Amino acid sequence: MAFFYDQPSHTFSEYLLIQNYSSEDCIPANVSLRTPLCRFRPSDGENPLSINIPLVSAAMQSVSDDRMAIALAREGGIAFLYGSQTIEREAEMVRRVKRYKAGFVANDSSIGPDQTLADILELKARTGHTTVAVTHDGSLTGRLLGIVTSRDYRESRMSPDERVRDFMTPIDRVVLAHDGLTLSEANDILWAHKLNSLPIVDSEGNMVAFVFRKDYDMHKENPLELLDSQKRYAVGAAINTRDYEERVPALVDAGVDVLCVDSSEGFTEWQRRTLAWIRGRYGDSVKVGGGNVVDADGFRFLADAGADFVKVGIGGGSICITREAKGIGRGQATSVIEVARARDEYFRETGVYVPVCSDGGIVMDYHITLALAMGADFCMLGRYFARFDESPTNRVMVNGNYVKEYWGEGSSRARNWQRYDSGDAAQAKLSFEEGVDSYVPYAGSLRDNLAETLSKIRSTFCNCGALTLAEMREKARLTRVSPVTLVEGGAHDVIMKESVKRGGK
Repeated sequence: MAFFYDQPSHTFSEYLLIQNYSSEDCIPANVSLRTPLCRFRPSDGENPLSINIPLVSAAMQSVSDDRMAIALAREGGIAFLYGSQTIEREAEMVRRVKRYKAGFVANDSSIGPDQTLADILELKARTGHTTVAVTHDGSLTGRLLGIVTSRDYRESRMSPDERVRDFMTPIDRVVLAHDGLTLSEANDILWAHKLNSLPIVDSEGNMVAFVFRKDYDMHKENPLELLDSQKRYAVGAAINTRDYEERVPALVDAGVDVLCVDSSEGFTEWQRRTLAWIRGRYGDSVKVGGGNVVDADGFRFLADAGADFVKVGIGGGSICITREAKGIGRGQATSVIEVARARDEYFRETGVYVPVCSDGGIVMDYHITLALAMGADFCMLGRYFARFDESPTNRVMVNGNYVKEYWGEGSSRARNWQRYDSGDAAQAKLSFEEGVDSYVPYAGSLRDNLAETLSKIRSTFCNCGALTLAEMREKARLTRVSPVTLVEGGAHDVIMKESVKRGGK
């Protein structure tokens, strides 16, 4: 007869934290969110690969490209570039992150001289960029002919058919610099000429990057940025259990810092073989996480197989329909609690600490704090990061509101069949969907939103009397809540002003 668990599984929304005594030192400025990313022996010292905030972005087409990787590393986290693309493209994304020099923004918004004002406005609406390079062929790396900023046109007084060449600032009036100068030298030019942006071109006049005045202050304000030993931004990348013998070497050669086997099911022979191959070829020099699992047996399997961290969660993502499609999954809170206990038991037995990543089930910011209190070392987020300017999807207007496109790796749009691979050579395709194609509300810049989220996390740590993640796990007290408690916890029995303004009740 089938095995039945005695208790139902639970989600983060079914728990709240109970506050502890807070000393005078318990202020948000004193809270450290630094956390290990990969397995290590605490007896040997600090983990050589840690992140400064406990957040990583999901390996999804609609979430993590090189632009997201740079933005998140700047804030102290790390992005996992999506693996559902060619090996060459993913490796090139890694190289772009590694080539990026803090303050030098790779050109990602160009237009041709024969295009129109309407094209400029459409590009601005889609990307949010107000400074656009005009290149001879409209490509990102074409020969620079000029630039267009919001000061070059007035939408109300110009025809949408007016050609870009007729209102752009031409190259002979643009202050520019050549590739090879330092950031300090670029900033000196910005300040000397009172510029907001400085185009960088190569020896043949082709567009390379921009340096923006606003980024000077941003660089100074990023004490948590995550850098490798060569002072380059850290970046992760996803692999699968099919082409790892070709993909892993390409990503390692490109300079990737950490890999992750991107799979909906980590408790498989295919994942064990992938990890074994990496360990056999690279030993411990290449860091690679495994997953996903939802119980102690799955964790132990991957830890014994050599995973540097273990991802926890099946079916809890906002765009994931694995539970509906296959009836497989478990409440995320219960999964994290059990796997974290297995991690601690593994550490007591072996002296090796294998970090746990909570992947999915995060709806509210406080769910991140709950996941950390329950034992997760860091959280992987998809929907959260998909809402920002830095995600690779288009910003579109739907019913009068800006939204960003967001689709699952198991959707027909992504067609990432390798993530759901069952090992059957005859089934090298996506047989049915385990994800949906959707929109998420547009939220603006990653930096601003992440600052608010981290502020909430640090404040809650202080309420619990904790200044580190280790202290939080030790001191946290959690209580289950009833549905009525959830209602009581939000605004209730009042008339919201927003509702009155809209004419509602």
